[in-house]
Amino acid sequence: MAFETILLWAAVLMFVSVISSKISDKFAVPALLLFLAVGILAGSEGVGNINFVNAQLAKQIGILALIFIIFSGGLDTNWKDTRPIILPGIVLSTLGVLVTAIITGLFAVYILKFSLLEGVLLGSIVSSTDAAAVFAILRSRRISLKKPLKPLLEFESGSNDPMAIFLTMGFLSLLTVKGSGLVSLIPKFVLDMGMGALVGYLMTKVIVFFLKRLKLDYEGLYPVITISLGLLTYVIAVFLKGNGILAVYLAGLGLGQAEFPNKKSIMKFHNGLAWISQIAMFVTLGLLVFSSHLVPFIGTGLLVTLALMLIARPVSVFLCLLPFNLAVPKKVMLSWVGLRGSVPIILATFPLAAGIAQAETIFNVVFFIVIASVFIQGTTIPLVSKLLRLDIPLPDKKTYPIEFERVEGIDAELTDIIVPYNSAAIGKMIRELNVPEKCLIMLISRNDKFIIPSGSTIIEGGDVLLVLANDNDFKSLQGTLIILKS
Repeated sequence: MAFETILLWAAVLMFVSVISSKISDKFAVPALLLFLAVGILAGSEGVGNINFVNAQLAKQIGILALIFIIFSGGLDTNWKDTRPIILPGIVLSTLGVLVTAIITGLFAVYILKFSLLEGVLLGSIVSSTDAAAVFAILRSRRISLKKPLKPLLEFESGSNDPMAIFLTMGFLSLLTVKGSGLVSLIPKFVLDMGMGALVGYLMTKVIVFFLKRLKLDYEGLYPVITISLGLLTYVIAVFLKGNGILAVYLAGLGLGQAEFPNKKSIMKFHNGLAWISQIAMFVTLGLLVFSSHLVPFIGTGLLVTLALMLIARPVSVFLCLLPFNLAVPKKVMLSWVGLRGSVPIILATFPLAAGIAQAETIFNVVFFIVIASVFIQGTTIPLVSKLLRLDIPLPDKKTYPIEFERVEGIDAELTDIIVPYNSAAIGKMIRELNVPEKCLIMLISRNDKFIIPSGSTIIEGGDVLLVLANDNDFKSLQGTLIILKS
C-alpha cells in the first residue's frame, strides 16, 4: 500500500470515528462500539477491504495508546474526591481483579472446555473495567452518580489495569515457559507492583522538577516534555521489571495534583492525545477482527459474558467491600457498571502474538465479551441507576471566555456558583452582598449570555457566578447566596 494511501485511510478512519462520537452522544451508544465498528467495516471483511493480520503490531499500537490514555486518566483524576475512597479502590483494583479473573476463568473452563490455565488466562484478560464508557453514557443522558460511586469507579478503572496486565502476562508465561509454577508469580507480583509504584513516584518528582524549572520560549514545547517523560516512565519501569502502566498512571496522578506552569494547556493536550490514541487503538483492533469468526462464539461468548456480569463481578465487588460501610444498592450499582473496554481487547492480542494454541479462540471470545458487555450493561446503566435511586442530575457545563491557571503563591481557584431561585440575594446589588474582600466575581452567566459585573449589578435567580477565591472565601460567598427567602 502506497504511503499516500495509508495517510488517506488514516485521515478517513479518524474523521469517521470522530463524527461517530456524535451518534454516541445522541443515542447513548458507547463510542467504543462505534470506533470498533469503524475498524471492522474498514477491515478485510468490510467495505474497506484492508487486510490487517499483524497481531504483534496491533499489540504494540495498543500498548502505546494505553500509555497515553492511562497517563491522561491519572492527570484528570480529582484527588480531593478520590482520597476518601482510596482504600476500597485499591482493594477493588487488586483483589477484585483477581477474584473476577478466577471465577470467570472457571466458567471458561466449563463452557469452552479450556484447560485451567487457559481459562484463568481468559478471565485475567477480561478482569479490568472501563469507567470511561460508563460516564460517556451517563453524560449523554444528562445524569451522574451519587458519591462515592463516581470517584470510586474512576479510581478503580484507572488503577485496575496494571493488575489485569500482570495476571495476563503471568498466566501466559505459565503456558509458554516450561517448568514455571504458580508460586513463581508471587515474587514477580511484588517486584512488578513495587517497582512500578516506585518508578511512578520518582518520575512524578522528576517531571514536576523539569516543568517548574524549564523556561521554554514556546508554550507548545511543554506537552512534548510530558510526552517524552511519560514514555520514559513506562520504559524505565519495564526495564527494571516493574509494571510500566502502573508507573505511568501514578506519574499522571501525581502530576495532576502538582502545580506547574502551563498546566491547563498540558492537560488539554493530553486529553486530545488520549482521544486520538483511543480511536487509533479501537480502529486497529477492529481491523484485526474477522466478523465471520465471531459468529461461532455467539452462544458460548454470551454465556461467559453473563457469568462475568452476573456472578464474577458482583461476587468480587461484594467480597472486596465487606469491610467498608457502603449501602447494598451502591454495591449493586458498582457490580453492574463493571463494563469491559479497551484493555481486555489489547490484552487479547498478547496470546495471539505469543502463538499459544487457543489464542484465536480467546481473542474472538474476548472481543465478543467486550461488545456484549458494553451493549447490555452500557445501554441499561441509566435505567439501573434510576431504579436504585443513585442518579443525580448533571448540570450543564459552562464554557467561560476566562481561564485562570493556579500557580504557586496564589491561593485561589476559579469556580462557579449557581444562585438558587429562592435565594435571599435575588434583587440585591453585588455591593449589598456580604462578599469577602479577596473574593472576586469575574463574570455572570445569565440566559446563555455573559455579563461583566459591577457593584451595581443586580443578582437574579439562576445566575451562574464565576468567582475567583480561595476555599474559605468561596464557602463564605456560597453561604450568603444559599440563604433562602423566609
